[in-house]
Amino acid sequence: MIKLKKELHFDEELKKMEFICDFCNTKPTIVNGSIKNIEHINLDYAEPHRVIINGITFLVFNYSKTIYVGSLENSIEIKDLESFIKLLD
Repeated sequence: MIKLKKELHFDEELKKMEFICDFCNTKPTIVNGSIKNIEHINLDYAEPHRVIINGITFLVFNYSKTIYVGSLENSIEIKDLESFIKLLD
């Protein structure tokens, strides 16, 4: 069984994403990540923050300048987020 151990808070550095979205006239939906514990096993899972912008889910980890688009296979830098959002419109 998987139990929620601790909810993670959105890092101040990642607040730049909110600023970029405001600049692009979009409103992000932010779902905080968490640390989950798998029962009977000494293993924890760090669930990333999810930021939903224009129907696209971005996965974000604290203290990282890389954000992942949809899955961990596609990534962009936070500084390139504005260009990416403009391509969506």
